[in-house]
Amino acid sequence: MRTSKTTFGIKAKSAIIGLSAVLFTTTAAPVFAQEIEGSGLTVSGNATLTSDYRFRGLSLSDGDIAIQGGIDVAHESGFYVGTWASSIEDSPTYGHTELDVYGGWSGEVTPGLTVDVGLLYYVYPNGQNGAGPSDYFEPYASVSTTIGPVEWKSGIAYAWDQSSLGNDDNVYIYTGVSGGIPNTPISLNANIGINDGSLGNPVGVLGDDNYIDWKLGADWAVTENLTASIAYTDTDAPAVNKFTDSAVVFSLGVSF
Repeated sequence: MRTSKTTFGIKAKSAIIGLSAVLFTTTAAPVFAQEIEGSGLTVSGNATLTSDYRFRGLSLSDGDIAIQGGIDVAHESGFYVGTWASSIEDSPTYGHTELDVYGGWSGEVTPGLTVDVGLLYYVYPNGQNGAGPSDYFEPYASVSTTIGPVEWKSGIAYAWDQSSLGNDDNVYIYTGVSGGIPNTPISLNANIGINDGSLGNPVGVLGDDNYIDWKLGADWAVTENLTASIAYTDTDAPAVNKFTDSAVVFSLGVSF
């Protein structure tokens, strides 16, 4: 259940998810892309160690450390494919690993306005047979622009009714802003998201499928491809220790 899942798009998912959650959730490393000469292709990868895997404000690692990483291949036309994985709290249905596979298109549709659309497939390869379906698809779309020194991004992710979602659907709407502090290696970000549907109560303990999550964070570019992050995240969902309660999340990410 990703970047973060934080943000959608070429994931370094590189992401959410607090004015958006991330989307996608923990902070992932920035992309350090490598071009394949003459092919129009760019390959990038990322790896992150985070104190808690937060997906849209909910902890999927039970408040414990998670190891994450991904790789993306993008074409100069704007089309891309990628995969991202994270360790999660072990359970019969989901196992101990989340694997996301995605593809889409991202590009500037008018000067200063970028659109990103795609399809994401959440896979839980270690779930036990007979424990119930776990994998599901989720299309996504977002728009982003820069206003002065601030980057703004808003988007939506919609999962249609699928057996792994209890034959119900889910929609997640988010928005966020970020910007660097002049003459420093530090940037600040704020995100908020609204969830409505079955993914709002994935383990059946909240009593409500609707909630709001938010995040306030800061990133420090230690080197060109090493980033340290801190974020405060919270939700208005019923309090469940290590699942929906507020938390300060620390992350260290590297890109390559």
